[in-house]
Amino acid sequence: MKIDAMTGIGWAWAALALVWFAGLATTKPTVRSQSAGTRLFQLLVFALGFALIGRNWFASGWPGIRIVPDLPWIALTGLALTVAGCAFAIWARIALGGNWSGRATVKQDHELVITGPYALARHPIYSGIALALAGTALAGGQWRHVLGLIVILFGMMAKMSQEERLMLQTFPEAYPQYRRRVKALVPGVL
Repeated sequence: MKIDAMTGIGWAWAALALVWFAGLATTKPTVRSQSAGTRLFQLLVFALGFALIGRNWFASGWPGIRIVPDLPWIALTGLALTVAGCAFAIWARIALGGNWSGRATVKQDHELVITGPYALARHPIYSGIALALAGTALAGGQWRHVLGLIVILFGMMAKMSQEERLMLQTFPEAYPQYRRRVKALVPGVL
């Protein structure tokens, strides 16, 4: 049975979604959260980005123009990056445990997690998702995939700023020290 790279990429994203949905049952109650307006903005940005990448609605016209050669090794590289990124995001989601939320929040008895993937990046879920998106865009190879990646990265940066603000308020001594030691997304770089 032959599975093409895009099918494998779909399975990687499905595994990530499954872990997200399964983890909803273990999240702690929310104490504080970002505003409804910022949350709505982020959801709209993410919806647009994922529609550009994952739906064929934008496949006609210039967004559907292929900008990456349609070569098997490029598609397989994209698949490998997507799988690695989804696996890293899953590891980070599991490490975060009950502190996780789909929106920027502070949970009841919130803990500052700084081990596992959080020793490598302050926002390793976003690191993993960004890597997976880059792999998906590489394998897809169209303008719409690159645009979707950029749109989602913009949404992630907006959400990260909300999370950073909440963590600084919640952990006024520990979080600044953690920020000095650990980069936001890419170990040692960014």
